[in-house]
This record gives sequence, structure tokens and C-alpha cells, in this order.
Amino acid sequence: MTREQKTKPTLLLHVVTVPETFTFLGPLVNYTRSRGWEVRAVSSPGEQLAALANSLGAPVYTVEMMRQVAPGSDLKALWRLVRVMRNLRPDVVHAHTPKGGLLGTMAARLARVPAVIYHIHGLPSLTASGSKRILLRASEKISCCLADQVLCVSCSCRDAAVQVGVCAPDKICVPANGSICGVDAQSRFNPDRLPRELRSEVRDRLGIPGEALVVGYVGRIVRDKGIAELVRAWELLREKYSQLHLLLVGPFEPQDPIPAAAEEVLRNDPRVHLAGLDWDTPKYYAAMDIFVLPSYREGFGLAALEAAAMALPVVATDIPGCRDAVQSGVTGKLVEPKSVDQLTAALQAYIDDPELRYVHGQAGRARAARDFQPEQVCEATFREYERLLARKRFQET
Repeated sequence: MTREQKTKPTLLLHVVTVPETFTFLGPLVNYTRSRGWEVRAVSSPGEQLAALANSLGAPVYTVEMMRQVAPGSDLKALWRLVRVMRNLRPDVVHAHTPKGGLLGTMAARLARVPAVIYHIHGLPSLTASGSKRILLRASEKISCCLADQVLCVSCSCRDAAVQVGVCAPDKICVPANGSICGVDAQSRFNPDRLPRELRSEVRDRLGIPGEALVVGYVGRIVRDKGIAELVRAWELLREKYSQLHLLLVGPFEPQDPIPAAAEEVLRNDPRVHLAGLDWDTPKYYAAMDIFVLPSYREGFGLAALEAAAMALPVVATDIPGCRDAVQSGVTGKLVEPKSVDQLTAALQAYIDDPELRYVHGQAGRARAARDFQPEQVCEATFREYERLLARKRFQET
């Protein structure tokens, strides 16, 4: 063994499908580097790749990976990933999301990477049907099979993965209390650290009256997020509460469009405010009074945890992922997915009771700050890296 080989730092390579995933990985990358490891990443190109890669603070290589099934493109992406890995020779590959996980684990095996991790951020197959469900389930199983270790962002999502047979129970774990990298409740998502005038500034810019009561949502504006049900609940509530406004932060996406009638309501109602895609979300949480996440499926429900850290009560669906982000009756309310009646009633309970909003908001903030510190989650994930790599090296001796 040469002197160069002895002193070469351990190299970790993250594989993600789209650059937007980098918004969640920053704390983990920083923690890993603080422990003396080198970190690289691979992602599809995208409009915001340069900015997001810069915020990640690690070199990023681009490989086009399609979200949907595309055999020709997928084979090209697989070969390019293999070439990247053979050139970099990472010690650990950490592959994220369904397509990045499938191609990343396959490439890592072909490139003979010592340690391979697949990270489940959610299970799209839970809400899919027909041939799409079969294909997604098979993809998830293959990724889990090829990985040496599977991580999951929440305990309820882990339980679902085991229950449907995606992964063996002894191969999958949840670092710390879940989420990807926790939530920065001390600094970024801390209402006491934000300027006092920020709430009114955001409302003024969006055309929301200062005295209005605002129900807010942060995420992709797509069918799977329950936006159609939110619109129907909104139509019932807006007639009863003249001071109520709805704020949505996130992009409309053509891959999973909401019904045309729902989109028309969102775009044409003067009391609905569309902020679009903006990663600087704390200012929008500051402008809200109640947060809602009526999703059909989540890996963890990170936006709900961010909202809780900002001392907002949360109404979310009683599904894997959201159950970990929200303590029903303590930090928010969980309702049945696709139930407009339950969603409307839960929102109305907070609208009618300012004290309940305050109590649940404060409880949510305390829980986020106590149980989901980024250092806790990142340290637990890094321990999985070390444990796995040590085991693989022992097996080779």
C-alpha cells in the first residue's frame, strides 16, 4: 500500500435524481466533511443546479436521470453513473429517491463500490395503481436488494416498506427520530430570530391584509399532495370566514396535475395567494397562522415539521410520514386522507380557537427543537456509514 493510499480520505458519493434534493442534504454533507470525509454528489441537470450545488458545498457531477420509466435513457444514465464511480472510486455510495436509488445502487454494484446505501424518502407505490404500482414496487425491491443497508426517513414509512415486502426488517433502519437531516429550529426555522416586521412585509407583498387569518401550504402543487381536497375545504371555509386567506408556496407540476377546476379556483380567487417556487420558506411560515398538509403519501412530511418549528399548528393526513411529523392532539390534528369533511372540521377548529392554535404551535416548536436537531440525525446517519464500511472491510480481510 502506497503512502497516498494510506492518507486518502474516505469518499462518500450521494446520488440524487433531481437537484432539489440538495436542499435537504446540506447539513449531512457538512457533518460528514467535519468528520474528515470527502463528499461528492451526482444529479440530473436542472435550472437551479448551479445555485443548489453551490449551497451544498460539494462538487456535483451531472448525469441525466428521468423520473419516469425510460429504458433507453435509463441505460445511458446507468453507464454514465458507472463511469463516474469508477473514476471517483468512492468508499460509500448513498443513493436517494426511487430512480436515483435504483440507478445508483445498480451502478455502485457494477463499479464495485465497497459500501452501498439506499435511502427511502417515500413510497410512491403506496398510492399508485395497476402496472405503475407493480413497476414502482419492483424498483423499490431491487434497490433494497442491491443495497448493503437501507435507511428510511420515518418509522411509519419503514413499517410500511416492511409490510408491503419492499425490504426485510433487519436491513432497514431510521436514523435518530427520522427526517432527512432534522430541522434547524434554533436558527433558520425560529420565529424569534426573524425580523418582527417580516410577517407584515410578506403579507403586504402578496396582498394579504394584516388582520387576515392565513391557512398556508408549502410543497408541490400536485394531486398526490391532496390539493383538490384542500380547494374544496377552502371553498366551504371562505364563505363562512370573510377574513380567511389561503397561501400556497410551491410549483405546479405537469407530472401529477391537479383537476383543472381546482387550479382555476387557486389562480382566480383574490383571497388565494400563490407564491410560486421559493426555497426561502421561513418568511412564508411567518406569514401563516395555520399550516395544512393534506397529502396522500409522504416519506416524513418535512414541511409539517418546519411549520411546527415555526410554532404553527399543523393539520395533516393520517398516513405514513405525517404520523411522525405531527402528534395528533398535541402539535396538530391528523385527518383521514381525501376526507374533505374531516379536513374542513380540523381547520375550522383552529380558526375558531386562537388559544388552541397557540398551545399546539408551541408544543410543536418544542418537539421540533428537542427531537429533530440536525446534529442528532446527521450523527446517526454518519454512524451508519462508519458501521457499514467497517463491516464491509472486515469481511474483505
